[in-house]
Amino acid sequence: MEHNLNNKQVLLTGISGFLGSHTAIQLLNKGYKVTGTVRDLRRANELKTIIKKHTPHIEHLTIVEADLNDAAKWAELTKNIDFIQHIASPFPRELPKHESELIEPARNGALNILKSAVDNNVKRVVITSSIAAVVYGKSKKELGTTFTENDWTNELNKKDSTPYFRSKTIAEKAAWDFIKSNPGLELVTVLPGAILGPVLEEDFGTSANIVIKAIDGSMPAVPKIGVEIIDVRSVADLLIRAMELPQANHQRYLASSGYLSFKSIAGVLKKEYPARKIPLKELPDFFVKLLSNFETSLKPILIDLGIKRKIDRSKAIKELNWQPLPMEKAILSCAKSVIDLGIVK
Repeated sequence: MEHNLNNKQVLLTGISGFLGSHTAIQLLNKGYKVTGTVRDLRRANELKTIIKKHTPHIEHLTIVEADLNDAAKWAELTKNIDFIQHIASPFPRELPKHESELIEPARNGALNILKSAVDNNVKRVVITSSIAAVVYGKSKKELGTTFTENDWTNELNKKDSTPYFRSKTIAEKAAWDFIKSNPGLELVTVLPGAILGPVLEEDFGTSANIVIKAIDGSMPAVPKIGVEIIDVRSVADLLIRAMELPQANHQRYLASSGYLSFKSIAGVLKKEYPARKIPLKELPDFFVKLLSNFETSLKPILIDLGIKRKIDRSKAIKELNWQPLPMEKAILSCAKSVIDLGIVK
């Protein structure tokens, strides 16, 4: 099978992101030719330098500038492409004033890519969605159950969802609706939890802040919340399995190697870095709510205070023979990389 991969072309959106660059590296190392899209071409050389450290096949990488809302550009870029890995997603550090600023680009971007894929006979599109499209918008009663790929976030329930979570849900639903009327196109969606693992450069994924904030000495205590954790290398591996394996067609796959509270994550880090000031105490919920009035980055996490959203993560493991790296490895490789890069002093 391997020998005929060399002419297989993959279009990868959002190559400058944390997950995008790791996925590009694995694709190049498997013999694919990759066209990666960025919002700003000025980053191209720097990106190539970073990616080149992790693959001997840098000559098979092309970087182009593209905006998710530019339909004409996608019509051009999807010509002679075998597979699309749609990873780009507007993920803001701060919430925009109007949630449509998040939802529109996310939905339109996915639809522009799918339409172009149909027009240019692309074989399969893999969209990186998020666990956020499954586990939110729930009633108290629903929160007692275990969620699977058959479940969807109810984006109409604004009490138990955030604008970002709603944008991921609406974009993924729009993609599946599109497939109903274009069943010839193969689509797979992958829904990762909080993505940790080795950061390659200063422009890192938002989830890495979980580790950064725990080891940079800025937090005296942690909120009583937890996350499903997954190593970036394992997500990239799953995206490629979702692209290559026939049985993945028209399926959704949750990507997580397990659930840990922020306190447990801090515990893993403290064991590795005993000399660092790492918070092992938990903040009372009322205090976090109070703090969020001053520290806006805390606002989105309020809906998870004291709530554990349980998922069944076995589908990808069973159907695609996927073996995610252990959570400790995801946490510690993330910490080591942000220290080595000088992101954390």
